[in-house]
Amino acid sequence: MLTLSATRPLALLAAAAILAVDVVHGAYPLTTDSNCGCYRTNATTSNYFAHHQFFDFRSLSQYVNVPKPIDSFDQNAQAPPTSSFFTSSPWTNTWSIQNWNNTALLGLNNSDVNDATVKMVNTPNNIYIERSTDPNANGQTYLTMRTIRHPTFQSASEIESSSQGYQFLSVRMYARTKGAAGAVTAMFTYRPPPTPLNISGVQEADLEIRTRDPPTYVQYTNQPSWNSTADIPQATRNVTLPGGRRWSDWAYYRMDWTPGSTSWYVNGVFHSTITFQAPRDPAQVMFNAWSDGGSWSGDMPINNEASMQIQWIEMVYNNTDPGAIKTGKCVNICTIDETTKLGQPALITGGTPVVTPPAPGGCAAVAKYGQCAGKTYTGCKTCAAGSTCRYQNDYYSQCL
Repeated sequence: MLTLSATRPLALLAAAAILAVDVVHGAYPLTTDSNCGCYRTNATTSNYFAHHQFFDFRSLSQYVNVPKPIDSFDQNAQAPPTSSFFTSSPWTNTWSIQNWNNTALLGLNNSDVNDATVKMVNTPNNIYIERSTDPNANGQTYLTMRTIRHPTFQSASEIESSSQGYQFLSVRMYARTKGAAGAVTAMFTYRPPPTPLNISGVQEADLEIRTRDPPTYVQYTNQPSWNSTADIPQATRNVTLPGGRRWSDWAYYRMDWTPGSTSWYVNGVFHSTITFQAPRDPAQVMFNAWSDGGSWSGDMPINNEASMQIQWIEMVYNNTDPGAIKTGKCVNICTIDETTKLGQPALITGGTPVVTPPAPGGCAAVAKYGQCAGKTYTGCKTCAAGSTCRYQNDYYSQCL
């Protein structure tokens, strides 16, 4: 069975406190999600989130199935799930396996929108549970997402959250990437542009591995990456993994999207922060493995493949879906960082509430660094004490 921990629908509580960054350890007693009002992360500046989910792929031997590649473009899109695991409610309640293709983008013949040179199709056939053969493995199985270069096209894999309402989160995975040059594997948030051709309107925070890069490199990006060449260094980081690690090694990857910035960690160590072009509005969470022959992925040699293998995914997050917003106080503060058991929260405090003061008109005051105005913004426009709503652009003002 899939291990899934999920809170009742709640939402954003924002606050800040100075803490040390650390990998999972035990400082507080274990508890359950039903006893947690919010979750505090252990970043340099901590943030509070309302929901928790944990997806464990390490003990799913009954679902093991490594399917053969399908050499038909159309049949890849029509392929069924590789096991009943991917039709079970713990999976489908949160994730959706994609089967879209890029033929419409190729038909535009517009390299400013997409410079792919190879037809690509996402397929359920490339997402499956695989048995671990690693020496001293800490699990029996893992989730595999692969991409394959066929003679006339590329098959890929992508999972998307069913919800498009994530607004600020800390998402983590224990994963590795293996295979041929010419692929990209990624964990990211994504909000599409207002219209398909208006790519400058996309909002995205990425952790990406390109198999064409040196084996110690990882890419961190806020998108849109730039409006001019001068913006590139502000929006993108091409960073060497710490400790001489390679992306083919198992590693604990973490991405924190918070108001005004995105930060990345590897094996519990802070790695990078980008404030430029940080996403603002509700988005989906996605994972993928792909190649399209374009300038970003490169062109994978025919009959080669690459894959991202994931042992587990964990998230604490806020969500703007109907019924998911909580304002006011959080009495029971929990942590997924300072716990003795992966995937199970620990209780930091159950006595002292974290209070979001009500603003005039009955809405909860926006915490410092949160959004407070903008053309499409419908939330509270009063900032918490000590901060003022300051204009950034027509679509975004921020409490600073």
